[in-house]
Amino acid sequence: MLLVAAVVSFFLERHTDAFFILAVLLINAVIGTAQEYSAERNLESLRNLVRTYARVVREGESFEVDAEECVPGDIVLLEEGMKVPADLRLIETHALNVDESLLTGESAPVSKDASAVLKWNAALGDRVNMAFAGTIVTRGRGKGVVVATGIETELGRLAETLTDVESAKPPLTRRMEVFSGNIAKAVLIAVLLIIAIEVRRGMDPAQVFVQSVALAVSAIPEGLPVALTVVLAVAVNRMARRNVIVRRMVAVETLGSCDFIASDKTGTLTMNVLTARLVAIPGHGYMEVTGDGISPEGEIRTAHGRPTEREEHLIKRVVTAATLCNEAFFGMRNGRWVHHGDTVDVALLVMAHKVGVMQADVTAKHPMVAQIPFASERKFAATLNRVGERHQVFVKGAPEILIEMCDRMVTIDGDAPLERDAIERCAADMANNGYRVLAIADGVVESDEEFSDKQLRGLTFLALIGMIDPLRPEAEHAVARCRKAGIQVAMVTGDHPITALAIARELGLAQSMEEVVTGPELKKAEHIGDEAFDDLIRQARVFARVEPRQKLDIVQSLIRLGHTVAVTGDGANDAPAMRAAHVGVAMGMSGTDIAKESAELVITDDNFASIVAGVEEGRVAYSNVRKVIFLLVSTGAAEIVLFFLSLFAAVPLPLLAVQLLWLNLVTNGIQHIGLALEPAEGDEMRRPPRPHGEGIFNRIMVERILLSSIVMGGITFMLYRYLLSTGSSMDEARNSTMLLMVLFENLQVFNSRSELRSAFSLSPMRNPILVIGTLGAQLVHITAMYTPWLSGVLNIGPVSLEHWARLLALALTILVAMEAYKMVRRRVPSA
Repeated sequence: MLLVAAVVSFFLERHTDAFFILAVLLINAVIGTAQEYSAERNLESLRNLVRTYARVVREGESFEVDAEECVPGDIVLLEEGMKVPADLRLIETHALNVDESLLTGESAPVSKDASAVLKWNAALGDRVNMAFAGTIVTRGRGKGVVVATGIETELGRLAETLTDVESAKPPLTRRMEVFSGNIAKAVLIAVLLIIAIEVRRGMDPAQVFVQSVALAVSAIPEGLPVALTVVLAVAVNRMARRNVIVRRMVAVETLGSCDFIASDKTGTLTMNVLTARLVAIPGHGYMEVTGDGISPEGEIRTAHGRPTEREEHLIKRVVTAATLCNEAFFGMRNGRWVHHGDTVDVALLVMAHKVGVMQADVTAKHPMVAQIPFASERKFAATLNRVGERHQVFVKGAPEILIEMCDRMVTIDGDAPLERDAIERCAADMANNGYRVLAIADGVVESDEEFSDKQLRGLTFLALIGMIDPLRPEAEHAVARCRKAGIQVAMVTGDHPITALAIARELGLAQSMEEVVTGPELKKAEHIGDEAFDDLIRQARVFARVEPRQKLDIVQSLIRLGHTVAVTGDGANDAPAMRAAHVGVAMGMSGTDIAKESAELVITDDNFASIVAGVEEGRVAYSNVRKVIFLLVSTGAAEIVLFFLSLFAAVPLPLLAVQLLWLNLVTNGIQHIGLALEPAEGDEMRRPPRPHGEGIFNRIMVERILLSSIVMGGITFMLYRYLLSTGSSMDEARNSTMLLMVLFENLQVFNSRSELRSAFSLSPMRNPILVIGTLGAQLVHITAMYTPWLSGVLNIGPVSLEHWARLLALALTILVAMEAYKMVRRRVPSA
């Protein structure tokens, strides 16, 4: 529309207007491009570009090659710390654990077993005889045959799906398309009617055309593109201060419009760090381990608070055993805590530090003599250590395995006969609450024969350790804020349903298994059809054991159900779903490159609360867009009302073409930019999301535009008609009409600051740029009235102070009318 207006203005030799409109378009393009380029540069700083190498066996020799050079049939050797270079069918495993959170979202490493025989339809997270490209070996060694590389790997298939996934159209884009179409039709109809009526009355067609083009340019909100870009650019900068990088400017408003957030669990809602949270000593109840993450800050508390002296002795015995039977490292290096090794072992060392048991001290005091490393087929690990003059064994592993090794258990009153049922009940209770349960035992070994599992008999059962990937500290509050803002939150994870439900309970997302849907259930519903699938999605708040492709299906179902969907995640498994959603939100610290590339927003601190802050800024942005649109459309509509009333009354048109263009300049030249800078009103997160199908012109917007345009246009017409009827010249009548419209439209700026709040309740100092810009625009018009050459061009001139007062009194009626409307709307919202 603006390009057409520019071309018409150029051919009518109104070069200033043409170049002004083209400048508007150029400024819009430059600001948008610069902002998105800046976001890309910020994102570039977050990337960790590390080449992957692989150790392969070819023709009997082992050597290192670039992972890109691996081909099907290669034998690849795996060891702790390596990134798996391709999809491998494992042929040997030795205590091999692999972190597959990249693909599955499950935080706990997967124990691999080359000898396992699986069902043909085993879920990705259950394929323990495979190692997948991009995953990390956290423990042990292994050997596998390359069966897929590049795009044929599970990771590659995820990347390939991104090319087939069509992103949902952002709500702001959809609304602006409808808005632009409606404005174009309305202005075109109005202009054609004016041309038809004036030509029929005998007015010169060329003059009518010039006048009509001027009215069209004035009525078309040509300042909107720049204002819209400014609104989004301001929101982008505000989001950056709240740890959100915006890669696509329109995503700012999209996040604000979302009514459903499908969040990844691991690394987003939780810390992606296995943490020991409970210690259960048989017959003595639970002890809580405080503190989260890889930090030794915290303590172990009993049900009555600080442990007694006897309880402290038991705790020290448990954590000493966990520290000695341990292959990880946790300690201070260069002023910060560092760690490496299996995540379970690291969690045990962190727990030990919390009660003052240091790995270096106890291993020096009780040196290891021999060990049995952890293996998936054994489900336990053991070490033999010298304790004083004797040898003592320390064991950790699955509760059901260690129970068979023990005939006694520790109690607060000393060792006692083993109570198998009590231990099994305790372990089951912890597992049902989402904890990963590990058992600890110790015992004395008298035999001098070589250390083996045959000697692990007659041990003393010490404790059960409950581990979990804990919630981020701010996650629960952030989810509660979403609920208050009318945003539904669902958790999508590859974790076990029980683990997922335990986290969901803490977050307040779900309370029972009825609200949990699993991957196999989704697969079954998918075979039935979209309707059955959507019914399953509609009620669920936790999706567990979900495969990457199913995350995409969930998002597409939510969109079919009418939601505006935001998807958060950090792994490659989240990328297709993020691409398909209305807005994808990637984690900047833990997120993979493929996740960041698929997202419109990147959270630099991996904090779910930052997403909620982004929602708030997005709502502020959309609110400001509506404020700008209201100002531009209502003032343009008032001019059209004025012209139509003049046509129906058969009087000369009240403003010349040059006056219309000048009016457009001094009433919309800077004020709409000031509105784009409006700060938050404070209640954004207490409002419900905008309905999915609602356009820019909802009922309130239409009512406000109709009321204000009729008041401004109607009163201005009555003044114009009155002046003509009392003997004023045409130039004098147009001069007063022009001045009244300037006053009306500048006062309308303050009505635009809020849809329902009184203009008098909003301090001018909240937005000094708006106040200064509006007063400055009024001053520009006054200057033009007193500048001879400019007043001559515009056919305007000075007026008396008394006349000024009368016009100002008339202009204040717009404030009275809109304040009355807001009062009624506040008292009767459904009116």
